[in-house]
Amino acid sequence: MRVDTPAVIVGAGLNGLGVARSLARAGVPAWLLDTDERRAEMRTRAARPLKVEALHGDALVDALVHLASTRFAGQRPVLLLTQEESVRAVSHQRERLSALYRFSLPPVALVDALQHKQGFQRLAEQLGGPIPALVHIRKLEDLSALDRLQFPVVVKPGERHAEYSKQFKKAYRVEHVAEACELIRRILPVMDDVVVQEWTEGPDSSIYFCLQYLDRQGLVTASFTGRKVRSWPPQVGGTASCMPAPEAHDVLSALTTRFFQQAGVTGMAGMEYKRDVRSGEFRMVEPTIGRTDYQAEVATLNGVNLPYAAYCAELGQPGAHSSRAGRSLAWRMRSEDEQSAAAQQQSIGQGFETVDRVCDALWRWNDPMPYLIQAMRRIRGALKTRSAKWMSGSPAARSK
Repeated sequence: MRVDTPAVIVGAGLNGLGVARSLARAGVPAWLLDTDERRAEMRTRAARPLKVEALHGDALVDALVHLASTRFAGQRPVLLLTQEESVRAVSHQRERLSALYRFSLPPVALVDALQHKQGFQRLAEQLGGPIPALVHIRKLEDLSALDRLQFPVVVKPGERHAEYSKQFKKAYRVEHVAEACELIRRILPVMDDVVVQEWTEGPDSSIYFCLQYLDRQGLVTASFTGRKVRSWPPQVGGTASCMPAPEAHDVLSALTTRFFQQAGVTGMAGMEYKRDVRSGEFRMVEPTIGRTDYQAEVATLNGVNLPYAAYCAELGQPGAHSSRAGRSLAWRMRSEDEQSAAAQQQSIGQGFETVDRVCDALWRWNDPMPYLIQAMRRIRGALKTRSAKWMSGSPAARSK
């Protein structure tokens, strides 16, 4: 298959880096867009860096329109998104972009619903999905609804919110009604959109995910199932390390496909599940719609190249056939994984016994610069901190 058409990846970070490296495996020319050209991931060999003024809102759409008439004139690149805010912006202004870029998204109303936890809850219940009970809190008077839930619960924002992220954790496990009420009273002045959901019992390793690409006809062209090894922070944080989960693939791929097809989802999508250690049942946690998942490179490492599947589908070309990798490979963000292991009193190798190798999220022999740049910045930061402490403790400093 010819790969002359470029891919445009919106958002660097580990997600965008994984997408770029996945496309590079298939020889696809790619551009990596971000607002910070100094990011270590922007120095990858897998894509050409390009600074833009914003990754969300009207400013992102304006930048994409401008690039389509300049840098990418006459090419109509494949557009791949890595952030929820970017998906929202592109979804709401798809009429400005659809003739300039190749991409697939569900209908606007469906994107909006699935990006909000209450909207997803409602749709999952309508379609008979296995999802824990949830209540939506927008004002203090709604707190009485907590009596309908069995504790413990998880308290989290209804959708991404910048001010919430500055002041609170991604999610909280709460054991009692009084504790939940106290926490929500602190959150509501900052964000009047809180969801409280019954907790599914189990460690980080009981969190699974199924990542898929569905073409414009709703047919799944690629599907991969994995599970977390550890999260950071444990239990309520993002992925620190993960690995393939072939033992759960048949069940979760079928369950995920059924939900997305019934809902009318197309394009990049994923579903997170948690397996209840008491019953063994899988319960839906949340979907990812219109963008790649943070840890999606683990799928590529194990033979399921989702970004390339999207690229081929958008060009109407074959060539994205998934294949089982010869070895089982885990994916790990070293610093977060080490912190999570320490917090849970685990050895750093615990949980990886069934894989052949653990791949660092940043380090690659054939693409070393993102890792090296970040390592150098950490060393400089540590030296600067140590120097400041030494200076503050010196006799001259003490005499001032």
